[in-house]
Amino acid sequence: MKSYYYRLLIAFIVIFLIQLTGLGIVLGQFFNLIDHQISANVQKKYWLFLSVIVTVFFLLSVFIASRVIRQYTRPIDLMTRTARKLAEGDYLARTPVEEMGNDNELGLFLNQIARNLQETSILRTMEKERLKTLIESMGSGLLIFGREGTVNLLNGVFEKTFGFSRNTLIGKSVKEIGLPEEIEALIEDVFLTEKVTERQIRRDDEYFNVYGAPVIGRHGNWLGIVIVFHDITKLVRLEEVRKDFVANVSHELRTPITSIKGFTETLLDGAMNEPQVLKDFLEIIQKESDRLDILIDDLLELSRIEREGFHLQYGSVHISDVIDDSIKIVSGPLEKKGMNLIVQGQSGINIQADKGRLIQVMVNLLINSINYSKAQTTIFITTSETREQVIIQVTDEGIGIKKDELPRLFERFYRVDRGRSRESGGTGLGLAIVKHLIEAHAGKVSVESELGVGTSFTITLPKKAA
Repeated sequence: MKSYYYRLLIAFIVIFLIQLTGLGIVLGQFFNLIDHQISANVQKKYWLFLSVIVTVFFLLSVFIASRVIRQYTRPIDLMTRTARKLAEGDYLARTPVEEMGNDNELGLFLNQIARNLQETSILRTMEKERLKTLIESMGSGLLIFGREGTVNLLNGVFEKTFGFSRNTLIGKSVKEIGLPEEIEALIEDVFLTEKVTERQIRRDDEYFNVYGAPVIGRHGNWLGIVIVFHDITKLVRLEEVRKDFVANVSHELRTPITSIKGFTETLLDGAMNEPQVLKDFLEIIQKESDRLDILIDDLLELSRIEREGFHLQYGSVHISDVIDDSIKIVSGPLEKKGMNLIVQGQSGINIQADKGRLIQVMVNLLINSINYSKAQTTIFITTSETREQVIIQVTDEGIGIKKDELPRLFERFYRVDRGRSRESGGTGLGLAIVKHLIEAHAGKVSVESELGVGTSFTITLPKKAA
């Protein structure tokens, strides 16, 4: 803008000099005509006076022209400076309209444009942050390919799931990434068909529902594709547990029902006329009926515990009272197998808990130890406490459990020795009930075992109600 200002000033000076030259030529002709009538001395005075007048007039004209040109070029200079800052991305730049005088309408419009650009920039930044937060907060992996077939965007879940780095994937094609073949095939199908494709894929011990869809612009133009990876491993495992549960329930119910039906049919076919056979068969039917009744009660109990509205009846509980009451309940099976039970550890421990549920937990653990221990062995109950927790251990000298079976020990209907469990009347639900009741108390239950040596269950409970 300054160069423009100087060019205007130089042009003005040139025009003035041209006019001055013309005036000089005219005056020269005039003095030539009157030269013979005016003396040389007077002629010099006229020329000196004319030169002074011309010089003063020239300087005055330059000063006026400079002020006039500056008045009209300064607003343009200010607006140009503002426009340059806006072009560089500084949307906070404004034209000082108060310095532009009355001709500030263009400056006002330029400031309005700057404000609009600033608002648009803020809005775009907010939308970008929202989109980034949304993508990173997704619980599913996300992978986006551009129209050229290379990776444009991915989120942290995808990086963590497949072990890739964001910087190494951006700009790569699907073949260069190194995804499993089934996922590569799905991505290629979406590219080729431009249709939504969904497929369930297994990767090692994980299951994914992979959803691929084309990204179409407002005007129907192809922008790329988006791939979403939903981790359905837990759902698949829950479905497997559900299937196992239904199969196990059906099997557990079928066994006593089949026995009851078979012995009943035998009695009706004539065996009922023999008193001893009748008595033996009725005793078996009663035993199977009791077993069926216990199984149904355990199923209903487990269902009540797992229900969302299940609540514990908290109160102040002495651990010694819980242990004494539990021992009384299992005293019959203990005497029958000639087993000893020793209580050791700290005494006088109090806890905020549901006493009835804790007795139920202890009874189930003791019955489990009795069923899987040989006669004339010993069961140990050890109690201890820390500042915030109570620890109860039930240790037996039983058959023990293989290490690969320990993770499944608290599953419904899981039995280490199915034949012995059924003979003792066990349903396979006792330890599942224990686990749910301890977790309802915000505690933990764990197990350690050595085959042929024995098993130790450890319960850890908070002293105060959760």
